[in-house]
Amino acid sequence: MRTGRKHIPSYRIVVNEAKTKRDGEYVELLGHYNPSTTPKTLEIDVEKYTSWIKKGAQPTETVAALFKRYEKSS
Repeated sequence: MRTGRKHIPSYRIVVNEAKTKRDGEYVELLGHYNPSTTPKTLEIDVEKYTSWIKKGAQPTETVAALFKRYEKSS
């Protein structure tokens, strides 16, 4: 879910139903990513993320890549 001002993006990592809008209502907030800061800020609740994956949620390619990066840095 994209948030932030024009040309200064910030993203929320959320669980969303397949048919809802990209920036619409979400089921659960898992973390946030801010590429505008130096260094880039990434926070993910690993327990919530893994529990949703076990329930059958499918992460987007971007979220999966961000999660891999988060695991390596932690």
